[in-house]
Amino acid sequence: MVRAAVLSAVNAPLKVTGIDLPAPGPGQVRVRLAAAGVCHSDLSLSNGTLKQPVPAVLGHEGAGTVTAVGEGVTGVAAGDRVVLNWAPSCGTCHFCGLAEPWLCADAGAAAAKPYARRADGTELYPGLGTAAFAEETVVPAHAALPLPDGVPLADAALLGCAVLTGWGAVHHSAQVRAGESVAVFGVGGVGLATLQAARIAGADAIVAVDVSPEKEELARAAGATEFVVAGEDTAKRIRKLTGGVGTDVAVECVGRADTIRTAWSATRRGGRTTVVGIGGQDQQVTFSALEIFYFGRTLSGCVYGNSDPARDLPVIAGHVRSGALDLSAMVSDRIGLDDIPAAFDAMLAGKGGRALVVF
Repeated sequence: MVRAAVLSAVNAPLKVTGIDLPAPGPGQVRVRLAAAGVCHSDLSLSNGTLKQPVPAVLGHEGAGTVTAVGEGVTGVAAGDRVVLNWAPSCGTCHFCGLAEPWLCADAGAAAAKPYARRADGTELYPGLGTAAFAEETVVPAHAALPLPDGVPLADAALLGCAVLTGWGAVHHSAQVRAGESVAVFGVGGVGLATLQAARIAGADAIVAVDVSPEKEELARAAGATEFVVAGEDTAKRIRKLTGGVGTDVAVECVGRADTIRTAWSATRRGGRTTVVGIGGQDQQVTFSALEIFYFGRTLSGCVYGNSDPARDLPVIAGHVRSGALDLSAMVSDRIGLDDIPAAFDAMLAGKGGRALVVF
């Protein structure tokens, strides 16, 4: 039996219970988790904003050690340290053929297949294909990425979502250049990673925006040179901080229509607005045809940081080893499985950075 946090139904409270986890089948690996980050996407899965078959074990940002491999697995072996990849690319679909693995048509296939059972025999689904809110999990082999040397295993969990997303938003989607100004909306786990990535990219003015003034210390430690408490005049205040023109780049990490609209308005003429946050279908953003022409801004979505984990993890690990990227600074709380509901409540209240479940 393995302890896991199970979501029985949409909007039901998570319940920590024992589950029966099978041995890995062909092309699968079993991983003993060292840690799992509590991401806003897990909250979105639990409340139905993102679709997920239930009952399910949530958690998609994790790292651990391979304990067993199934038939045909060659990329990793028992004893290897790995980062879980919740969106593993198939390598053969249309988007993979375009070298855009973050858009892989089959990335979510594992989430739709039962992977374990409750003690009463009820089948369980793996949240986003990884089911990291458990002591151990079984995933497709290509969802277990070898962890480069020199990265602490528990903190490496953050690489599986927050860091790859924030890093990619800066370096791949927005393509921030040295000397540019950047505004980051939302100082949660992804926002903190985005701030660090902007600093590493050589951004000059880095403005962090959040509804919670208590997050200023976290934001400045991650690289923010300015902090703005979100309000009706947010865009105006950001333009004032950037010589009256607005930021070269704005990265929205919240997924709300009003925040996306504000990020767009805070971006200079000809600048780039990148949306990382995942919003609901009811969140409608409105622009006039005239302003789209006049401002000449670029508005782009960003899936998983437009990242290729196999390419980006070694680069990111190099920054971790050099001390340029501080993973532990993103962690506001280290908790146990039973504390995940409280971490969900803290996210809803806009508190803290990333809560990390440590096994």
